[in-house]
Formats: sequence, C-alpha cells, structure tokens
Amino acid sequence: MICFVIDEDMPRSTGKILEQNGYQAKDIRDYGLRGSSDEIIYEFAQREKSVILTGDKGFGNISRIPIGTHCGIVLTRFPNDMPTDEINRHIIEKLSKLEEKDFKGNLIVIDSEKIRIRNR
Repeated sequence: MICFVIDEDMPRSTGKILEQNGYQAKDIRDYGLRGSSDEIIYEFAQREKSVILTGDKGFGNISRIPIGTHCGIVLTRFPNDMPTDEINRHIIEKLSKLEEKDFKGNLIVIDSEKIRIRNR
C-alpha cells in the first residue's frame, strides 16, 4: 500500500480523502513538523518509506533532489483559488491512474489536466 507524507501546503482534508481511497497518509502537521525545512520533511518521508505529496516547487528541483534517490515525490500544481474539494478530487483521480511502481524514485507532477512523470 502506498503511504504519503502530506506537506503542510496541502489541504488538511487531503489525508482523509487519501485514506478513504485506500492509501495511507501521514500529515506532517500531526507529527510536530509544521514549519520544518524541506530537508526535514524529506528525511521524515524517507524514514517512513513514503511518497511526499506537496505543492512546494522546491521538491521538484531534480538537481537538489535527484530522480531515483527517494521513495517518490508528487508535486501538485493547482490554482490558489481552486476549492479544496476540487483539489482533492483531481488528486484522487490522477493517483488512481498510477501503479505503485510509478512512484518509487520518480517525480510526478499533477494538475487538473494531466500527469507528468520524470522517471529514474
């Protein structure tokens, strides 16, 4: 089962929606990591063998976090004014098209239109 570490820039409800759809979710806010650096979040996700789910473009910097060196990163790109329920709907819709093997070591960028995967 895929486990996600949810960054604090994602809606609080995203973890619940993921769990309702068969995923595991660990929101960093529940682990005392609110306001932590990207490096701390990254290390936490690797210890937990989890995929990072974030809207933070810093996690998409492959020169800083090379493809193949992590459990997976899902970078979301949605407009700031998009309603939370619509964001969650797009996330679940896009994730349901992926298999577990699609995550390991890869950078996955999702938006309301498509999924892009940077493979290792």
